[in-house]
Amino acid sequence: MTNIWEEIKDQIREVIPEKSFSLWINPLTLLEQREDALVLGCPNKFSLNWVTENYIPLFQENLDRMGERNCKLALRVVSPSSAPPPALVQDPKQLTLPNIPSIGNGGPRALNQDFTFDRFVVGRCNEFAHAASKALALEGQFPCSSLFIVARTGLGKSHLSQATAHALLESNPRLKVIYLTAEDFVNEMIFALKNHRIDEFKNKYRRSCDVLLLEEIHFLSGKEKTQLELGYTLDALANDRKRIIFTSSLLPKDIPHLTKELASRLTSGIITTLDTPDYETRVKIIERKSSEQGLALSHEIFHLLAKDLSGDIRQIESALRCLKAKADLMKANIDLDLTKEVLLCHLPTQKLLTMEDVKTMVCQYFKIDPSLLVSKSRKKIHAYPRNVYVYLCRQHTDRTVEEIGRSLSRNHSTVLYSSEVIEHKMKVDKRVKNQIEFLSTKLKDMKK
Repeated sequence: MTNIWEEIKDQIREVIPEKSFSLWINPLTLLEQREDALVLGCPNKFSLNWVTENYIPLFQENLDRMGERNCKLALRVVSPSSAPPPALVQDPKQLTLPNIPSIGNGGPRALNQDFTFDRFVVGRCNEFAHAASKALALEGQFPCSSLFIVARTGLGKSHLSQATAHALLESNPRLKVIYLTAEDFVNEMIFALKNHRIDEFKNKYRRSCDVLLLEEIHFLSGKEKTQLELGYTLDALANDRKRIIFTSSLLPKDIPHLTKELASRLTSGIITTLDTPDYETRVKIIERKSSEQGLALSHEIFHLLAKDLSGDIRQIESALRCLKAKADLMKANIDLDLTKEVLLCHLPTQKLLTMEDVKTMVCQYFKIDPSLLVSKSRKKIHAYPRNVYVYLCRQHTDRTVEEIGRSLSRNHSTVLYSSEVIEHKMKVDKRVKNQIEFLSTKLKDMKK
């Protein structure tokens, strides 16, 4: 049975990265052999949980292939003396690792080879974020060494983050790039603490890293010890002018339970946002994605998809994949009828509110003429309803900041300011909070 375990290890070594094998598989030891079970020893509970969640199916698959279908795997924690601790520090010459066939890993993740600047579709919703990311990748073109990208899921923040890393590596292949999520960082830090390897953990990020890509910063909410360690790491990287890119679905000021010290470090660079693609950008995205999938679409289909698929980029990609699959499997031509069938699976059954719906509601509630919302008047009786309109449009419609601004003949920054004014008033003025909640309820009723 020992030979079987060694053979399984050899097979697993061929399908997962060497670093992952050294970290999680190699430390396992064969403890016991039974007719119906193979008992393996893990160095600690953390390792046991990780191997159970990520590698047991792979073990079992190899046992089945070897004719041991009735043999099951069992894991048990053994003392550190019986199982050598896994290596923590990655080889500084190779900090970007290939993908592994598991739920995740505790170290740097692989850069997606498709996430390059050439494949990023630029529009009004993302042009500043794109320009800032590209500038960070060019020596001497960026005013500081860190960039914080904020966007909802599916709008391209990971694409820009990794495109920057690809561009940096293309100009200097010797750069040591670490790409990971905040959750990865937390898990690796916990592992280091439990195994008394915290010094190696610190050296890895503070000395063996030229570019740090840290995704999903909002995951650090409430994790004070990790925030403290990350703060020190960021100081060390900043002092050496190393490049740092953060991504998050929330602005630093909106992440709950974030220490002032870490928030200050996160906002020390450039902050940029990605908004929902506007109509023109959606057309360009659909043209690019359909071309990549070999889809020949008519002008009418392009604009039907762009009009109805107003969510995120993943929604667009999914609809195009479904359209191609349905046409191929059903041997059907891609026409308007087939496109409408596919769209039924990707659009909400609930009615979508329009900016006109919100405008009508706000004007009726405040008893003002709709033309006064668009006017240049700064009187409170006109400015306040205008700010409420902006806030409700952002909360209850799928329109972009630019589109909301155009409906009022205002620019992007004015719309953001108006929304922030209402957010602040809701926190300090109960009357405003009640008004907004009442209007929100009315708008939700309109969807039914």
